[in-house]
Formats: sequence, structure tokens, C-alpha cells
Amino acid sequence: MAVRHRLIQKPPAAVWAVLSDAQRFEEWVVGTSRVEADEGRWPDLDSTLRYEIAIGPITLHNRTIVRRSEPNTVLELEADSGPLGTARIALELRPWGEHTLLILDEHPLRGPGGALHNGLLDAALQVRHRAMLRRLARLCESTEEPSRTPVDRAGRPRSA
Repeated sequence: MAVRHRLIQKPPAAVWAVLSDAQRFEEWVVGTSRVEADEGRWPDLDSTLRYEIAIGPITLHNRTIVRRSEPNTVLELEADSGPLGTARIALELRPWGEHTLLILDEHPLRGPGGALHNGLLDAALQVRHRAMLRRLARLCESTEEPSRTPVDRAGRPRSA
């Protein structure tokens, strides 16, 4: 299992705004290109994105499905890499003062990726995650904050 975290100098709502923008997916997810919405409205439960990942001379056509979505708090995805299998990717957003502690947890679920999972694969994922979190932080920190709608303790908008 590869777990990594990063403190992002923006509140959870600002980080969520970037995570929930399907058009920005390839800006922070390392290796992706040609991202397009597939089903549903990203990041609603069961919505999907399709995209390509190039690994050397090989191009994979992948699909990611939202398995859990709690605005400003949790986004859990299942990345389907076809013949390589699937992986669970969980992003947890924790308020940390005025900022967000983002925790990224990824591990294989099915297929050869799960069967061949080992420390070397985790080390490679750590390198990829470091780059992804750096990109995500840069995007979030350079983006204007969303309007300040009051939220409850779970991060849901409060009615006026």
C-alpha cells in the first residue's frame, strides 16, 4: 500500500474544487492525457472518466470510477487499467487550520497488479504520488478560492 500526504495551503473547499473539475484531472494525475467525462457528473457516485496513460511505447486506455464522494472530505476512486487490473485510490481532505492535509492512499485491488504487488511497486507509486501531490498543491494554491459559503462540520453547505 502506498500512502502519502501533503499540506496544501488552501482550505478543503478550494482543494475539492480542483478535484471535482474533470477537465483538470490530467493537470495533476501523472501520466494521463486525453481525459474525457464518460458517465455521470464528476465526481458524483459512479461517475467515470476515460483517459490514456503512456508507459514507454505502450498506451493504456483507462477508466476511473467514483466509488465514494463526500464533498470537501473524501474522494475514493477505482482506476481500471484493463489487462493490468484495478486499483483503489482514496483522497482524504482534512482541515488543518486554514489549510488542508491531503492524504493519498493507493493500492491494487484486482488483476495482475494485485497479484504482483510488492515493495518495489510501492516505491514506484511513492515517486508518482509525490509528483501528483506537488502538482495538485500547485493547482490549488494558484487557484482563486471559491466563494465563502458557510459549511457544517462535515463540510456540507449550511442553509442561511
